[in-house]
Amino acid sequence: MLYAGMDIHKRNTHAVVKTEKGEVIKEDEIRTKEKKIKQFFEDIEEEFEVAMEATGNYEFFYETLEDLASEVHLANPYKTRLIAEEKVKTDKVDANALADLLRGNLLPTSYIPSKEIRNLRRLVRRRVKLGKQRTEIKNQIKDELRRQIIDYSNRSIFKNDGIKFLEDLDNPIIDSCLSIYQTIDEELEIVEKKLTDQGMEYEEVRLLNTIPGVGPYSATLIFGEIADINRFSSEEKLFSYAGLVPTVHQSGEKNYHGRLSKECNKYLQWILVQCVQQHIRYCSNSKISSFYRKLKKKKPNNVAKIATARKLLQAIYWMLKNHDEFRVKG
Repeated sequence: MLYAGMDIHKRNTHAVVKTEKGEVIKEDEIRTKEKKIKQFFEDIEEEFEVAMEATGNYEFFYETLEDLASEVHLANPYKTRLIAEEKVKTDKVDANALADLLRGNLLPTSYIPSKEIRNLRRLVRRRVKLGKQRTEIKNQIKDELRRQIIDYSNRSIFKNDGIKFLEDLDNPIIDSCLSIYQTIDEELEIVEKKLTDQGMEYEEVRLLNTIPGVGPYSATLIFGEIADINRFSSEEKLFSYAGLVPTVHQSGEKNYHGRLSKECNKYLQWILVQCVQQHIRYCSNSKISSFYRKLKKKKPNNVAKIATARKLLQAIYWMLKNHDEFRVKG
């Protein structure tokens, strides 16, 4: 078996192939093009595995190599740097470090979901970004109304009558924002339709949709980010993945709990907090809502929400493990 390491970049990629003993049999800097990458590996007759870091464009490289290599490994960039930190850091050094970690069976890897789940993730993350863009436009309109001292407190300004109210103001800033808002709103409707159609094909999404406060969009986002629940051997590991546990610093016999870890799935963390707010609003008699109310009496609201999001995620973990619907009194 041969072992390859790739330091991938937008324009050029440094690749190296080594034997089990660490001897370099091929190394080059190649253009980041599908044809060039395949040409580099096509003349290698022995079976080989490839390691590369989990970057935003890893899917291009993964799909280019999955039919050529015996296995493609996605290295966890945070853990890899701890193991293979170098004073001199170049593309060549990084590629060689990845190959060495792989051949030594020391490579900390990241999970690679199936192609259909990756496509679902892209769609649902697009929905998240569109939602944030729409919120930003709404805030710009409200800022302009406040600047002009225009009272809108008794209006739902983004409903039909409210839109007419905004249009009648004949304000160029608001008119510009409204044009963008309506375009985003139309695109959101299209994406949400696709999400509902695709998401509800999965049993996991249908199960999550039984939780009060979790709709098809939220359920699809949660499922897309978790993917295979069996990759988490315990609920605590899922909590850590979602960034819902504080960092811990130990000194002697004392443990210090800090802020939430930044090394987490931000999409999952965000949507769980959103779902908790909806759940405690519409399902006051559940154990999750009761937990929130009790905790809020002695903790700040944000702390209570995070802890309750963890409680919700615990329910999600066992729902997906046991293929079970949500039970309010369960």
